[in-house]
Amino acid sequence: MGELKDAWMALEKHWKITPSESRITGDKSYAVMRWTLASFFRMVLRVRIRGVKNVPTSGPTILAANHLSHVDPLVVILASRRKTHYLAKDGHFRNFALASFMRATGQIETNRNTGGGEALSSAAVVLHAKRALGIFPEGTRSKRSEPPYLLPGKTGFARLAASYPDVPVVPIGLTGTRNFMSPSKHKLPRLWRRVGISYGKPITWWEWLEKRGNVSELQALANKEDHEVMAALAALYREFTDEFMERIRGQGAP
Repeated sequence: MGELKDAWMALEKHWKITPSESRITGDKSYAVMRWTLASFFRMVLRVRIRGVKNVPTSGPTILAANHLSHVDPLVVILASRRKTHYLAKDGHFRNFALASFMRATGQIETNRNTGGGEALSSAAVVLHAKRALGIFPEGTRSKRSEPPYLLPGKTGFARLAASYPDVPVVPIGLTGTRNFMSPSKHKLPRLWRRVGISYGKPITWWEWLEKRGNVSELQALANKEDHEVMAALAALYREFTDEFMERIRGQGAP
């Protein structure tokens, strides 16, 4: 592992994501809601939870789930029992009431028009603060009308894992959330519908690299031109992403 880490750290300038100036808000209000509203919703909602022991109880963590409905972040937050921060598009912050709720629960505003780099820097704020980051590797909610709903993953979350190689990434499979509240179809949640959430064993970037092997391949990159290094890293991110999406599928994601 020592040679592997040295080889990866030698490439740091190519993969490091610098946290943005975004602030994490809502610590006090989030805590109050977790111990009041969260307990109430857990009693009301028919959520079947499996493998929650795989979620670290503290420290920086990436919770990566499939995306079927607008309620998915809420289900992950309620079931994981970790203060979990999501990146939210700026459209959710234009309405005063919704913006107040988003800030009260510590969600971070992002502008899609500024590109993925800024979003990753905002996400890095959460990990740098040693907190839990919720993320949907698909990049958007699946709009497929029939199974399989799971879309190919975007490599942005792999870049985050690579930039914070000690951070555990937990694969999460969500089921039933579209029937619970389908976008553009249901105005209110259908509380009688059962929702499922299954957590798989976490994996870190270090563990994935070690399992993959080829230390000499990483060592050789140190002598390559920048564009060659970036191309090789992009291939690594894609490989990690594809393998991780299979982990999510293995947790029951339809």
